[in-house]
Amino acid sequence: MTGATGLVGRALVRSLVQAGDRVIALTRDPARASGLLDGANVRCIARLDHLPDDTAIDAVVHLAGARVLDRRWSTGRQEELVRSRADVALEILKLMKRMRQVPRVMVSASAVSYYGASGTTPKTESDPAGGSDFATQLCVRIEAAACLARELSVRVVPLRLGIVLARDDGALPPLATSARFGLAADLGSGRQPMAWIHLHDAVRLIRLAIDDDSVSGPVNAVSPQTPTQADFIRAVAASYGRRVHLRMPGAALRLLLGERAGLLLDGQVVVPRTALEAGFVFSYPTLAGALKNLLPL
Repeated sequence: MTGATGLVGRALVRSLVQAGDRVIALTRDPARASGLLDGANVRCIARLDHLPDDTAIDAVVHLAGARVLDRRWSTGRQEELVRSRADVALEILKLMKRMRQVPRVMVSASAVSYYGASGTTPKTESDPAGGSDFATQLCVRIEAAACLARELSVRVVPLRLGIVLARDDGALPPLATSARFGLAADLGSGRQPMAWIHLHDAVRLIRLAIDDDSVSGPVNAVSPQTPTQADFIRAVAASYGRRVHLRMPGAALRLLLGERAGLLLDGQVVVPRTALEAGFVFSYPTLAGALKNLLPL
């Protein structure tokens, strides 16, 4: 697994270890990762060439990647965002090519940004990439690198994640803090759809992708319910008995964040068709249920 110390990675490692699986975590800092991923069944390594050719690996989960929103998308930063995802996937491919037995499956994290600024038009896994903007093309390059493993007869599942909601990390805690102090705001018009998924369901979908040989190709890792940004932030504020009175104009956000503002202002209605057809039942299909589980902090 790559990205094992991230939000989704930590939860997935816990789930796998509890099920009796052994995890090899590729990380830049094995000592720190070992502390975060406490468990006898987790081995942390800094380089893939530390693994001998006869290592038995059943599945690869590629979640690594530099944070997308935290820095301006300069040319250098864009290259770093690509390298931290696509280049790592190519290193994994090199490992597979020298292994005596290749893994059955590779699950690789992508994002709903793949569909571009598609507005209220529902998108399923069969829809093409949405445009030429950097966020979309980053997803395209991530998925293309991962799909090279198909040449080795590895089943590849690009996981197109929406916003992952969790109690202790990710997007929800800062939004909840803002709401608690009456500082929650509509972003732009507030009408842009927000594709999201509860962390628990995100982990369960990855487990489905690993275990179910019939699941192949992209999977939209999103809840069946897609609220607008305004409805989303009002639901968060209501968890604290607050209302939303503020608005951040879209023009101000674009001036402040540049191209990154599109991630906040340009939404997608994404349908988890593959998951539903595979019989997946969401534990948290509605935003109300997810927020009841996660809030108040």
